[in-house]
Amino acid sequence: MRLLFEIFAQTLRTLWAHKLRSFLTMFGIAWGVGSLLLLVGLGEGFRSGNRKQFDDLGENVMFIWGGRAPAMNGSFTGLRQYYLTYKDYLDILRDATDVRVAAPVISRADVRAVSDFYNSSGQLMGVPASFNEIRYLPIEDGRWLNELDDTQKRAVVVLGDEARRVLFPGRPSVGSTILLNGVRFQVIGTLKRIGHGDNNTLNLRIFIPFNTMKMNFRPLNVGGTNEAISFINYQPRSRDLHDAAKLEVHKIVARNHNFDYDAPEAFDEWDTIKTVDQIGKIFDAMNLFLGSVGLVTLALGAIGIINIMLVAVADRTHEIGLRKALGATKGSIMFQFFIEGAFLTLLSGGIGMGGAAALMAALGTLPQPPGFDTPKLVPMTAALAITSLAFSGVVAGLYPARKAANLQPVEALRRE
Repeated sequence: MRLLFEIFAQTLRTLWAHKLRSFLTMFGIAWGVGSLLLLVGLGEGFRSGNRKQFDDLGENVMFIWGGRAPAMNGSFTGLRQYYLTYKDYLDILRDATDVRVAAPVISRADVRAVSDFYNSSGQLMGVPASFNEIRYLPIEDGRWLNELDDTQKRAVVVLGDEARRVLFPGRPSVGSTILLNGVRFQVIGTLKRIGHGDNNTLNLRIFIPFNTMKMNFRPLNVGGTNEAISFINYQPRSRDLHDAAKLEVHKIVARNHNFDYDAPEAFDEWDTIKTVDQIGKIFDAMNLFLGSVGLVTLALGAIGIINIMLVAVADRTHEIGLRKALGATKGSIMFQFFIEGAFLTLLSGGIGMGGAAALMAALGTLPQPPGFDTPKLVPMTAALAITSLAFSGVVAGLYPARKAANLQPVEALRRE
């Protein structure tokens, strides 16, 4: 233990004796490690933010709206607008065997919500009870809509978190009533906050039973279509069946609206599964880029360490000869260089990691843009970077030190 302490003290004295060289080496290592961790942390924040955005929608959610179909089958010169209907939803439930669950939605953005305290103009959505099987709608207080609410056309409402804050600031909302364009509704539940940042669109939504919506607030701008709805959400039986489920839905909608289903431009839809897969490919490319940058950064850091250690050993060949003449063993000389290389790289890597963590913590206090989460320190990357640089430093110091330690004391003393 005493020997180890003496070697460590000697290492500190040696590093202090070459302050400029030690500082520049440590700065290069800390900069390389910190830059790498910051790049990876920003990439992880971007990945996490996008994943949360899709998690806020729900799992394997698919959308289809009304679209524009050829005026005549096989014709591309004229298009006609069509709107989805409740029959489309019923036929999807009956005929689309690869669809696990579907929900028709009527949506309006012009309905005024008024409470005893304030008013709001968020999005009003008429949905069936099964809607929360497809979409992510966590209940904060009260309950979600049920089948009886829908079949009996009850005047009940579930408020999004921001709608609750606006309509009932600091007051209990469940059990209270609000007016929707003059029609009184009872609040039966509130939702937890979805997403982060200042984007309140999702949290301003207000939900009422589908049949209640159809009776009181029919969709606007649907060209006089009977039983028109705004859109349909559906979910495939499994992720792998999303293309098969989409094809079944295409066939049903095309059949009901008299056009060829083999016309993808006729469908206005969003397949979140496909989007997630595409984003995953972007992340794969980003990981490849960050990996390449990381390898270059670590390689440059390793080269700097190797050069510094080679110069350090060459400058100290005379010292090595003197120590051998005084009785130092080859093992003790090599152990000192091992300690110097490891100490230099581990301390520098720790400083770089601490700097990157502090900067990411500071960035985390700022408002994050949509689709971006707080940058995260990735421990595995930090350990890999510091370990690889420490290994480079140790190897770079031990190889020339071994050559110098193998010299006879007289020969080593001759070298300057």
